[in-house]
Amino acid sequence: MALDAGGSVVLAAGSPDVPVFPRSSNKPLQAVGMLEAGLDLDGELLALACASHSGEPFHLEGARRILAGAGLDESALRTPPELPVDETARLAYVAAGGTPAPVAMNCSGKHAAMLATCVVNGWPTATYRDEQHPLQVALRATVERLAGEKVAAVGVDGCGAPLFALSLTGLARAFAAVSTAPAGTAEHRVATALRRHPEWLGGTGRDVTRLVAGVEGLIAKDGAEGGYAAALPDGRSAALKIDDGAQRARPPVMVAALRALGVDEPVLDELAETVLLGGGEPVGSVRCVL
Repeated sequence: MALDAGGSVVLAAGSPDVPVFPRSSNKPLQAVGMLEAGLDLDGELLALACASHSGEPFHLEGARRILAGAGLDESALRTPPELPVDETARLAYVAAGGTPAPVAMNCSGKHAAMLATCVVNGWPTATYRDEQHPLQVALRATVERLAGEKVAAVGVDGCGAPLFALSLTGLARAFAAVSTAPAGTAEHRVATALRRHPEWLGGTGRDVTRLVAGVEGLIAKDGAEGGYAAALPDGRSAALKIDDGAQRARPPVMVAALRALGVDEPVLDELAETVLLGGGEPVGSVRCVL
């Protein structure tokens, strides 16, 4: 699904008005809600609050900094204990004696920010993941406002936090709202953090980091199960979900959507194909033929 600056459909495939779980593509919207609830973060730490980070040392230290600013430590996190998702970061982490830990889980930045938001408001921290917790009620309201539609269903994400279902059209609208918001708003603060600190949003070599760094003014967020959303400063936006949940088609389809919106930057050529290996050698590629 791709929308022009006025919200009209430029490109559509599949069923963009059927609700899906955007997974981590929702995180920038949730970060807006946290700022509106009183969270005081900007810069790289706000980008980390939107991240599915690779688990590089600066990501883990950043999550600890968010917690420390709220008078907490990583024992307050309710993320499942995991190893870093990036292979290089994971090997280094294990070589240094690291074991699966909540702070190494890729959503720890979001969860640290959720906890900090609870502290600001005097809300309970032990139950911050519960769907009826004041934090989650507030975040759902923000997501619905930005998307211009009601959340169709609530699930449980891989990190244990509530997961709000939206249509791809609503998700694209929400990203456009964040990307075009005026200075001084929570939305503008989130968009600025993503644009200035894409390495905190993903990590070294990650396609979302390369895309945001390579397209002037773009905001974007990838999600598990083949999700992706992006928007430009003038409100052009795109959202996608790969039905089978595979990640390898996700970057090429986003490239096709952005090209349909008139974007033409070298990074799109870099991400337009996903190479397939057989026996350790290239044997094919995934390309979008929309």
